[in-house]
Amino acid sequence: MLRNLFCIFFAAFWTAFLFPFTLVAMVFTWNTDSALWICRHWWGPGLLWAGGAKLEVIGAENADPRRPTIYASNHQSTIDIPALFTAIPVDLRFVCKKELKYVPFIGWYLTLGKHVFVDRKNRSQSIASMEEAGRRIRSGINIIIYPEGTRSPDGRILPFKRGAFAVALKARVPICPVTVELSGKLMPKSSWNITPGPIRVKIGPPIDTTKFAEDDREGLARVVRNAIIQQSLELGGVGGDLEYAPPPSLNPAQELA
Repeated sequence: MLRNLFCIFFAAFWTAFLFPFTLVAMVFTWNTDSALWICRHWWGPGLLWAGGAKLEVIGAENADPRRPTIYASNHQSTIDIPALFTAIPVDLRFVCKKELKYVPFIGWYLTLGKHVFVDRKNRSQSIASMEEAGRRIRSGINIIIYPEGTRSPDGRILPFKRGAFAVALKARVPICPVTVELSGKLMPKSSWNITPGPIRVKIGPPIDTTKFAEDDREGLARVVRNAIIQQSLELGGVGGDLEYAPPPSLNPAQELA
């Protein structure tokens, strides 16, 4: 109980404390990557420390900061966010739901850092969000997505939504499959019940999107999902059903977030 309270307090304090530093860094460097550096080297490691997480990373060499890339990851816990900021050695922008834009400090940082917001209730805005993500990737930035669209309650890899893969196919940039394991045991979905322990992250080799037809969202999603499932099993996780089961027909907003 005391650890849970400490983690809640520390997360709020650490986020509020570092926010002014991100502003100063962006003003003096005139570069939003400065804020991402703070997240990777200070914010993420601090939150992992508070939760008693020991991060283990495999395949960091597959993340090339000189190559615009989409990183697609499974999602087990809220703590996946600082874990991936820390584990993947490149500056990342998240694709996140629009509601986060209005959360104090977190929303301000995401806005200033030029992360991509998606309004899942608005078709036209969701299409505009996907087009904006494509423009940012082609300009040289890296995007990270959670194609499951939600956190898995039991660690199994859920069916993938396909909107982000349309962005990848249009931008013609590679996708690196990323697998996170044990974060759901450290901090379960919809819970602040913290149990210290390891978090394992594996970054797989990039998948060449130019080998897929521009409209083959499902084929690309299947390949990426199967790679993440295989990595989950290698890390001691439960994997998922290799028989790809796409969700019901969705509008672009629901497909992306």
